[in-house]
Amino acid sequence: MSKNLPAIVRDFDSLEATLSLTAVIADCQERSGIMHSSIKPIDLTKKMIGIAVTVDLTAGDLQDPLGALDFVSEGSVVVVNAHGDTEVSVFGGLMGSLFKLKGARGVVIDGACRDTDENRDIGIPVFSRSVTPRGTHTMFSGRKDDITYQSPVTCGGVLVRPGDLVVGDEMGVIVIQAERASEIYDAARAQADREEATREKIRAGWTVQQILDEFGRI
Repeated sequence: MSKNLPAIVRDFDSLEATLSLTAVIADCQERSGIMHSSIKPIDLTKKMIGIAVTVDLTAGDLQDPLGALDFVSEGSVVVVNAHGDTEVSVFGGLMGSLFKLKGARGVVIDGACRDTDENRDIGIPVFSRSVTPRGTHTMFSGRKDDITYQSPVTCGGVLVRPGDLVVGDEMGVIVIQAERASEIYDAARAQADREEATREKIRAGWTVQQILDEFGRI
């Protein structure tokens, strides 16, 4: 593991093998911070953990967010507010290669992506509302300037600020406020350990009541 990764990312990386990771975190946050259920990964086998770099596009005038590369470093997750537009892709395979080379660990789009085969091949997790071959007008117009970077955005109905922690798996995406990340990590670690202990008791034949008496919940 690279020593250049932020410490909190290294902490959450230790939870990567946890079953239902986003659900564990959601429980620890009392169900807050969960993006809309339509935002899903293009590769169900990939989990994503990293620090938010935010992009706010202009509704009705979507452009390629290449400027985000100036803010990406090792451990980043690029979070793009494309205003829920499902018919214009703002992220493709060549962009995926560029972002991954800068250290990005994933991309979340409140909108559409394309080139899913290429991004799966290079191994960058991408989460979006939809997939479409139709790109932005940037390839024809050359315009990519009506974009705001590194300001708070809304993505999937959740406020995301630069520096917040973003976690994704096959179920969806959840955001952890930067100032609560250590607290939520400790709670998620305890919850993951408790759930694994519960699985062991289930395999051992414990009843529901025995489990509730021991753990207080299923």
